[in-house]
Order: sequence, then structure tokens, then C-alpha cells
Amino acid sequence: MSKHYDLRCITQLRGEENMALIDRGLVIDTPHIDRILSGAKTWEMRSTATKIRGPIALIRKGSGQVVGTAELVDSLGPFTDAQMLDNYSRHLIDPSRIQSGVVAKWRYAWVLRDAKPLAHPIPYVHRPGAVIWVALDDAAVQRLR
Repeated sequence: MSKHYDLRCITQLRGEENMALIDRGLVIDTPHIDRILSGAKTWEMRSTATKIRGPIALIRKGSGQVVGTAELVDSLGPFTDAQMLDNYSRHLIDPSRIQSGVVAKWRYAWVLRDAKPLAHPIPYVHRPGAVIWVALDDAAVQRLR
């Protein structure tokens, strides 16, 4: 039985509300993370699809801190140039970068909903090798509850 499952069972046994446990974080570079947290951007473009769904932590690349949360609700793509241009308002990638091929690698949209900045960033332990997803340490998981 995984620790993830155990903590959810403990929450249910205590009779606490159905609070989803956030135990992983997505690393996102600036300025993209700021656009997501402001609600301006709802698609995080990546080079592959993901099967992960549910609540996640949002980590500012290089900061060692969780700065927000969101729900990852879908993974769409790959998109053509025309589809990328049609969906500018969701990903906010400048059309000139799409047309030039600079961002040709990033054709999958990871669809985010209800992105919220944290009032105070939460430090976490960044394990070696974690580039896209970070398994959050117990202290960070508890502070996100």
C-alpha cells in the first residue's frame, strides 16, 4: 500500500472533508507560471501527453518553492500550427514563435483549471533528476493541506 493511499484513508477515517492530497508538483518556468496563476493561461504546452489528472502543486522553476495549485483536467494534442494559432488565448505563445518553428516541440496542451497562487510559497525538497514532475516531501504535502 502506498503512502499516497494511506494518507487518503487516514483523512477519510478522521471524517475530514474530501480534500484531495497534493503530493506532486509540476515545474514551470517564468513567465509561464505567472500567466497560469493570474488565470490568463490555461494550457501548459509540453512535448508529450500526460495521463496524470487531479490536483497538483505548481512549482516555479529554480525556486525550490511551490507557489500555487491547480487541477490538471486533460491532455490534448498534438496540435498543428493552425490549431496552435487558433488557441492562442489558451497558451499565450506568440504567433511568430509558432510560425517560425521555435516552439514546434511543444504541441501537447496540459489543461489546467482553478489555478490559485499560494499566499506564502512553500519550500520543498527537490530530489535529483526531477525535471518535469516533483514528488513532494511529506512536510510540503502537509503544508498544502
